[in-house]
Amino acid sequence: MTKKRNILTAAALLPSLIGILPATAFADAGVLHIYNWTDYTSDEMVKKFEAETGIKVTIDTYDSNETALAKLSSGASGYDVMIVSNDFVPIFVKQGLFQKVDVASMPNFKNMDPKWQKRSWDPEAQYTVPWMWGTTSYAVDTSIYKGPTDSLKALFAPSADLKGKIGMFGSPSEVMSLALLYMGKEQCNTNPADLKALNALLQAQKPFVKVYNSDGTTERMVSGETVMHEIWSGKGLAARMQKASIKYVFPKEGAIGWMDNVAVPASAPDLENAKKFLNFLMDPENIALQQKSTGYQSAIVGSDKFLPPDVGQSPEFNPPANLKIVFAPSCPEKATRAYDRIWTDLRQ
Repeated sequence: MTKKRNILTAAALLPSLIGILPATAFADAGVLHIYNWTDYTSDEMVKKFEAETGIKVTIDTYDSNETALAKLSSGASGYDVMIVSNDFVPIFVKQGLFQKVDVASMPNFKNMDPKWQKRSWDPEAQYTVPWMWGTTSYAVDTSIYKGPTDSLKALFAPSADLKGKIGMFGSPSEVMSLALLYMGKEQCNTNPADLKALNALLQAQKPFVKVYNSDGTTERMVSGETVMHEIWSGKGLAARMQKASIKYVFPKEGAIGWMDNVAVPASAPDLENAKKFLNFLMDPENIALQQKSTGYQSAIVGSDKFLPPDVGQSPEFNPPANLKIVFAPSCPEKATRAYDRIWTDLRQ
């Protein structure tokens, strides 16, 4: 998912680098090079890691899993760790882009919630450490839109007053996962009839969409550029904290669940620094800094007690117990190709 991202500003972090980097771009000692979603790394957490280890951190950013995959697949190297969503982990592993680091043997692995120790995308904890997890739904400015907000119908079959006022993600996998949930259809769908209906749904929604962009969701909602926006729960929290009339919706159809994961690229120049960072993240107090910054849940037991009430007790952080949460799986090539065709047609 393109994530997700900080409640706090990331202005203090190093600017992102652009383009495909040469193989030796980051091969310098005493530095940890992170590749992460835009505006999704806690400055406070980074400073704590640097102070405790003496390792300097630099950060390069991307806007979607698809972008990150294309970059590493094309030969970019120099990153010690990177963060990707659960549905893309198997793809990176299959392509040999991640290396095994035996997370289960690290000292702080004992702090991980047992339910997250064996994840379907990394069943033996060989490759990844959980970063953040949350839900994808939509936010709406209730001071402007007065219609019902209990269903995904408001987003995918919007009323006339929302024409040109909706924002959707720029990631095809995220848009289609949520759309299929609304339709009551299976994820990674290859059924011709379902794909035809999915395409029709998105084409009918298109006149209502002002922008397809996963970055800037909070800013567009707060400024009023959009009245409704597909959004991650943490960004929904960030928007409401700035504008009280913004509501993050838990629809009756459910929400898409996701977990971002920290992995070590096969070409990482400093494996030991990478392992230190992964172990650091499994300490409750450390990962809580990342939670506080982004408004998302962690997989580390005891981290929530370090959160301020406006995050830890917020509705966005605490989905209803009866909410259906669907973690979208990694789709086979046939489904991915079908989605790409729908997306290309949609964006023309």
